[in-house]
Amino acid sequence: MEAVASMAFQVPDMTPALPEIFVLTMACIILVVDVFLPERRRALTYLLSLATLAGAGILTLALHEAEPRVTFGGSFVADTMADVLKVFIYLVVATVFVYSRRYLAERGLFRGEFFTLGLFAVLGMMVMVSARSLLTLYLGLELLSLSLYAMVALQRDSARAAEAAMKYFVLGALASGILLYGMSVLYGVAGTLDLAELGAQLSGPAARDPALVYATVFVLVGLGFKLGAVPFHMWVPDIYHGSATAVTVFIGTAPKMAGFALLIRLLAEGMQGLHVHWGQLLIVLAVLSMAVGNVVAIAQRNLKRMLAYSAIAHAGYLLLGIVTGSAEGYAASMFYVIVYAIMSLGAFGMILLLSRQGFEADHLEDFKGLNERSPWLAFIMAVLMFSMAGIPPFLGFWAKFTVLQAVVRAELVWLAVVGVVFAIVGAYYYLRVVKLMYFDRPQGSAPLPAGGEARFLVSVNGLAVLLLGIYPTGLMALCAGSFAAGG
Repeated sequence: MEAVASMAFQVPDMTPALPEIFVLTMACIILVVDVFLPERRRALTYLLSLATLAGAGILTLALHEAEPRVTFGGSFVADTMADVLKVFIYLVVATVFVYSRRYLAERGLFRGEFFTLGLFAVLGMMVMVSARSLLTLYLGLELLSLSLYAMVALQRDSARAAEAAMKYFVLGALASGILLYGMSVLYGVAGTLDLAELGAQLSGPAARDPALVYATVFVLVGLGFKLGAVPFHMWVPDIYHGSATAVTVFIGTAPKMAGFALLIRLLAEGMQGLHVHWGQLLIVLAVLSMAVGNVVAIAQRNLKRMLAYSAIAHAGYLLLGIVTGSAEGYAASMFYVIVYAIMSLGAFGMILLLSRQGFEADHLEDFKGLNERSPWLAFIMAVLMFSMAGIPPFLGFWAKFTVLQAVVRAELVWLAVVGVVFAIVGAYYYLRVVKLMYFDRPQGSAPLPAGGEARFLVSVNGLAVLLLGIYPTGLMALCAGSFAAGG
């Protein structure tokens, strides 16, 4: 009887995962409700989606504890890093939904699919952020990826969107297979899926197994594809350009934070003992990404493609903090990815705000003379561009500064110098946008769209970049606290 009792199924503690359970439940309810909604009531789906994100945020904050809580047999963890990233994911996705409303309505895309797929993608990001097992990590990644593939293909009558979706699906599936193969080798050597146990195993004698070098290469190739790091970046410009801008802004913001969590969970927690191997490879990826992203972006005339190459360059800076293998470097990278998501959200939000039916506002020429048409919007866009260029006192400066400072403290001064050089190169194409807005004549006289709540949020977005740049210590402390002992 005692043996039977010991084998009885133990119901796991569901409390740490209540935000995930809430988002899943609401996404399913919204999916069913949307089927029965008439077209004129479609806004209900939009409002329910925003309410879901707000509810998840309240649950995450209410359930937060300083000590990490592990459940589901050790495969799920709720810690400070996970809670901070989840709250920012909710904020960013909610802002994307608000930015996208008018854009989608004008193009016949204001349907429940966009919002339900967005919520399932959020659920995938949440699972990735809280993963404590190779299996959970992969499940979250695939839930996110499958949702994004479908979102890219939402514009069914666009050949460019269909092509982008096919490229994304094929390359994404290839990257997932490579990553899974690397994970399977790790499991074969260590005999565990648990990331904490894996980290302990790979810090001991098992770390000398030559198969682990092989596994590390496969894992980094898979991660490189998912992050859009060079030389695995070929999908990024085509997906950003080919997708509807509402989908592009989704892909270019919140999933970056989930990608950072993927790096931390897999490399910093599960493979820290192999830092000597993956650290060197990440340096190569980081330098190539900064070089190719910043140089090729100069030649772009399409703003979405320019921001795509900018994203590749920013992925390189994000990797710099991870390269250090230290808590300070990880905190710097976390700060960087949150700042990047906020800046990118504002830049794409401006494209959505200036777009109208039959006009995408995604070319550099579309921003010519914006100061004459709307001085306030030109000011907000200038703030965002200065910040992305890393010019003080804007928030983007502190993001680059903290990452480069961590690299210097890790005694990789040459790498910090490379980062500074390419930051100077990258400043050119951001400042070009400012020049077009303030020193060129506008090409057309069509009135700017009213915008409504989107105009207000873009303004808040831009001012947040300015004010957080003047007072960055709060956000820095939040990120540093995520990697403090016990966090």
